[in-house]
Amino acid sequence: MDFDLMLAGPPLVSLLSGIAILIWPRLLNYIVAFYLIFFGLVGLLPLI
Repeated sequence: MDFDLMLAGPPLVSLLSGIAILIWPRLLNYIVAFYLIFFGLVGLLPLI
């Protein structure tokens, strides 16, 4: 079950983000910032 959720996670986040950007274009800045911060931290976690 967890493996299926991991495979469906990024496409689902991308789809919801795309819809949100279409509705609220100014939201793009926050979505991109959150994406960069989140995946930057995830990338650094194995190093800590």
